Amino acid sequence: MRDALMKSLFVLAEKDSNLMLLTGDLGYGVFEEFEKKYPSQYLNVGVAEQNMMGVAAGLALEGKIIFTYSIGNFPTLRCLEQIRNDACYHELNINIIATGGGFSYGGLGMSHHATEDLAIMRALPGVTVVSPCTEREAELATIELSLRKGVGYLRIDKTKAELTSDFANFKIGKARILVKGSDYTIFATGGIAGEAVKASKILEEFKISLKVVSMHSLKPLDAKFIQNEIKSKKGIIVIEEGVIIGGLGSAICELCIDAGITVNNFKRLGIDDHYSSEVGSQNFLRSKYKLNSKAIVKEVLEFVKN
Repeated sequence: MRDALMKSLFVLAEKDSNLMLLTGDLGYGVFEEFEKKYPSQYLNVGVAEQNMMGVAAGLALEGKIIFTYSIGNFPTLRCLEQIRNDACYHELNINIIATGGGFSYGGLGMSHHATEDLAIMRALPGVTVVSPCTEREAELATIELSLRKGVGYLRIDKTKAELTSDFANFKIGKARILVKGSDYTIFATGGIAGEAVKASKILEEFKISLKVVSMHSLKPLDAKFIQNEIKSKKGIIVIEEGVIIGGLGSAICELCIDAGITVNNFKRLGIDDHYSSEVGSQNFLRSKYKLNSKAIVKEVLEFVKN
C-alpha cells in the first residue's frame, strides 16, 4: 500500500508545487526518488513527530498541502495534542499517513501495535479517517484526501485484501462491496478485510452467502448503505484490527441507535479492553486475538445455529 500512495504523491506533487511531504526520519528507499525529483517539496524533520506536526501546521497556514508520514502510533498518539490544537482546530489541510496499522509491527511489541489510533482519530472533530484494504484504495484515498478541507488520517498496514479485480469506484464516505452475498454481511476496515474475503470462500462450502464490504471510511460513514444492509441481512459482523471501543463497530452501533434500527444478530470482532501484550507476526496476533478467517466463520456458523 505504501508504494501505491507514493504513486499518487508523485502525481500530486507534479501537478501542484504546494504539495509537501514531511517524514519523521522514515521511508528510506521509498522517499529518496521523491526527494531527488521534488527537493523543495520534501522535508525530513527527524525523529520528532510533535515538531513535525508543528512544522506541518505552519506550512499549511501558508497554503501548503501537507502529508506527514511515520509508522504505527508515532504520527498520531505521540503528537495528539499538536494534531488537535494546531491542525484540527484551524481546519488545516494536513493529511497524516500512518504505515503499519494494527499488528503490522507485531514483533516489536505493544508500543508498535497501532490498535487505538482509529478510535482516537475518529473522535477528533472534523477529521476524515480512512483505512484502505487494497493498494488501489490507498492510491485513490491519497488523491482525494489532498482535495478535502481539514485534517485527514490515512492508515495503511502490511496486508491487503487479495482480489481478482480491484475496481476503481472509490469515494471517501462510500462503502465498497468486495464480495457479493445474500445471507450475512461483514464490514471490514483495513487489510484485515482479506481475512473476511477468505472466510466468505470457506462459508460457500456450508452453502452460506457472506457479503464482504470494505468500510475504508470510518469518518464519514456510509450511513445509508449500512442501514440497508442491516435491514436486509440475517446478521452483521464487524471486524477491525484494533480496539472495539470507539472503532468501526462502535460507529455502526451509534448509527443504529440514532436511527432507531434494531439488529438481531450483531458481532464485533476486535481487541477487547486490554493491551496486546503478545509479541509475534501479524498473522500470529490476528489468530491470538481471534481476528482471522477462522474466527469469522465460527461467528457466522453461530448465527446460523441460533
